[in-house]
Formats: sequence, structure tokens, C-alpha cells
Amino acid sequence: MDLNSLLARETRTASDLEYLIAPETGSRLEVLAKASADLTLRRFGRTVTLYAPLYLSNYCVNPCAYCGFSVRQKIARATLTPAEISSEARSLRARGFSHVLLLTGEDRRQASVAYLEAAIALCREHFAHVSIEVYPMTRDEYVRLVAAGASAVTLYQETYDRELYARVHPGGPKADYAARYHAPIEAAAAGMRGVGLGFLLGLAPWREEIRALYKQAVEVQKASWQTRLAFSFPRLRPAAGGYEPGHPVSDAELAQMIFSLRLMFPDAELVLSTRESSRLRDGFLGLGVTRMSAGSVTTPGGYHEKSAAGEQFAIHDARGPAEMAAAIAARGLDPVWKDWSEAMTEVP
Repeated sequence: MDLNSLLARETRTASDLEYLIAPETGSRLEVLAKASADLTLRRFGRTVTLYAPLYLSNYCVNPCAYCGFSVRQKIARATLTPAEISSEARSLRARGFSHVLLLTGEDRRQASVAYLEAAIALCREHFAHVSIEVYPMTRDEYVRLVAAGASAVTLYQETYDRELYARVHPGGPKADYAARYHAPIEAAAAGMRGVGLGFLLGLAPWREEIRALYKQAVEVQKASWQTRLAFSFPRLRPAAGGYEPGHPVSDAELAQMIFSLRLMFPDAELVLSTRESSRLRDGFLGLGVTRMSAGSVTTPGGYHEKSAAGEQFAIHDARGPAEMAAAIAARGLDPVWKDWSEAMTEVP
């Protein structure tokens, strides 16, 4: 197969993915970068959407080996009250954000579906776009969150290697690989406008993971062709417990991964969070990434006032939203705080 002929085609298949992620193709990153940049410009224009993560609770019943929220970790726990959620939301809105991602640990006693419905409704008073990153749910539960105002759901499989999955998830509801795998498909079928997928970079060899990610993404598309896909690239960062990744991913490999997914899924959102350094994040501006967080706090509370609760992981890029927006503009791109209005979807 010739890379130029592959790039000249509008549609691509699983065999094309194999070529794009091959070690030999990794030596042609400049060609991939240009193709990814050109395609992103055609599909998204010169825009990068800014969002903020808002952690509602760090209680968790799972003993995951790599996570700072693990039930095994002796950290301060907290679940935000409705008043605290509103305070956090007002603080983020004052900083310019109109996109917020609500996150929790996996403990339904602390963050029930009813609690999430109420949190979404509170945040919809301040934000145009509210998405969630919580535990896997049934289709009927996702329907409830859509009705409450949720626009998208993100759920990482963490790793698609079943044997490794069992080792790093030795107990709790998260030990159910199949339930986690099928939840994003159920979310799409429930009417979520967006579904975000990903795996933890560093747990398993990334080429094996991305093959499985591709298959899951295709299944999500089959469940609802109207649902927009998003892909995130969370490299493992320091967290309570000190888990060391067995398969570290280099910057060059991360780049090959991002460019390959852009070429395979032209309309997907590609997300790069504050887990990465400011230097690396700035380097990807204009090359395929379309959504970035800024000024992130990975503990419940912390935007309105300092929080004593334990964090999920340590961030790397500590720039605030104004500084991040300036960095985007310096690259000739437009920082987007709000990219759609609910009024545009209403039928007269």
C-alpha cells in the first residue's frame, strides 16, 4: 500500500488503519501531520473548543490499580451538594466556559442517577453543553440523562486487553468488561449527541488498543449514525498509589495515534487534556486536536474555593482558560467557548 494513495481516498477501512499505525509509517509523521491538519481544517475550520472538567464526587467502590480515586486509596472523599455544584458552575461560567464535563468516581450510593439528573439540570442553567464521565449505565438510564440535558457521554474502556483488564480491575462493578464495553453503544442508542471513547495510554501496547478502539467506535456508529464520536488520549499521570505504566507511549507515538484517528474518523472530535504539557498541547494545535480543557481541577470542588478532597491525577498543563485561549489565538486559531445553541435544534 502507498501512503499517498491512501491519503487521496475519501473513505478508509480497517486495513488502512493498520497501515497508518504501522511502525514504518511512524517515520513519516510530517506527511501524516499535514494530512491531518488539512482534513481538520476542512471539517472544523480554525476552531478549538475549550471545556472544563467539574468533579462532583471522588467516592469509588472499585479497587483499580492505577487510579487516585481507588477505594484502596486513603484520600479525603467528598461529594458536592447542590449548592456547591451551583457555586462551582458559576465560577467556571465567570471564567468564560460554556462547555462542562461532569465527572464522578464509580459509587452509585454517592452519585446516583437521580443525583446526576439534578446536577445536569443545575449546570444547564449556566452552560450550553453539559457532558458526563461517570460509571456505565443502562440505555434507560442514559435516556433519563438526555432528558435532563446531557449532550454527551465519555467512557474509557481503559484497556481492551481482557487479561490485563482483569488484573488492573480486580473487583467492584468495573470488573465487568462487557458492561463497560457496551455502555457507550447504549448511550448512542439512547440519543446522546456525542459519545467519547478512549483507553489509558500506557497500560497495554497502543497499537493493539487502537485496533480494538476502532472496532468499538464502528459499533457506536452503527447504534446511531447521528451521534458524533470523540476520542481522548489520556496518558497515565502520577496519582495516589504510584502505578507505573508497563507500556509508556512516546510523544511521537501519541502523534501517530492522533493523526491516524483523524484520518480514519474525519468528523470526530479529538480531545487533549491537561494531562499533557503546555509545550506538547501547543504543538498539536491545528494538527488534528479540536477540543482542549484548561485550568483543570481533578478533585471535587476547587474552582470556587480550595478543596481538601483527593485528586484523581496530577495535571501537567496548569494554564488558566484565558492563557490557553491566548495560546490558541497565537497559532492563528479561534478559541471557541460555545459552538452550538439548543435553539438551533428546535423544530418550529
